[in-house]
Amino acid sequence: MSEAGVIHDIGYQRYQGPRLGRGALLGALYTHGLRAAFGLGRSAKSKIFPWGVAGIVLLVAVINAGVRSQTGTWLFDYYQLDDTMSWLVIFFVAVVAPELVSRDIRSGVLPLYFSRPLRAADYVLAKVSALVTAVFLLLGVPQFIMFLTGAFTTKTGMRGVWHELGLLIPGWGYSLLWAFVFASISLLVASLTGKRAFAAGGIVAVFLMTAPVVGVLSVLPSQTANHLAGLASPMSLINGVEIWLRDRNDLGLDVGDFGPIFGIEAFCLIVACLLLLLARYRKVASL
Repeated sequence: MSEAGVIHDIGYQRYQGPRLGRGALLGALYTHGLRAAFGLGRSAKSKIFPWGVAGIVLLVAVINAGVRSQTGTWLFDYYQLDDTMSWLVIFFVAVVAPELVSRDIRSGVLPLYFSRPLRAADYVLAKVSALVTAVFLLLGVPQFIMFLTGAFTTKTGMRGVWHELGLLIPGWGYSLLWAFVFASISLLVASLTGKRAFAAGGIVAVFLMTAPVVGVLSVLPSQTANHLAGLASPMSLINGVEIWLRDRNDLGLDVGDFGPIFGIEAFCLIVACLLLLLARYRKVASL
């Protein structure tokens, strides 16, 4: 008699441990995404670019702190650090965002993710949170180094420390705005293709190709067009929000009385990108 239909017991057992549910899945995706952003747990080659960018930003912050400790003045403040490093942030998200989402598309693991209790909204939340955290750390840690220098070199005691803290916290808020804008746009672009090279090129194009539009609008004879020119590019949009909130007119962009428009567009841009990203993955999850 053939033994083809015989079922052999080879020792497999049913899982008897705790069922952790969606929260654990969300946490695992977030942790994996944050580690992947800096190449942790991967080859040395994967760590070169993110840690190289982080090293450059940290070096700039240390030089700035050294000047502050010797002269008592900054080369640039907490806000200007973000503005100065904006080009590095563009290339950082252009490399990291495809790593977070394009790999999943190319490897075909999305149906496996969504076959579990994980929802499309959970996936989007984990990926966006991971990239926002990565960009915030990229900018926030150097700002904290600058704060420590200012706090330890102050000549007015605790009052000077509290004053420096009052400068750091809004600076961190500005960094968080950068993180949300850059993360939402770059993840949306990266979610459209499984090819990392195409995704990276698309992200860089979105940020760089919109910059000349600002220049064109800035030289039009219409004063209103000049004031609203910054709305055409994500980088100048964030800069316009800073000008509005800090009531500055010496930062290279003139927003006139349209400062609130910049704040509204920044909010709407982030929300629109997140909603489109959610719609994209809900479509994938329904397949």
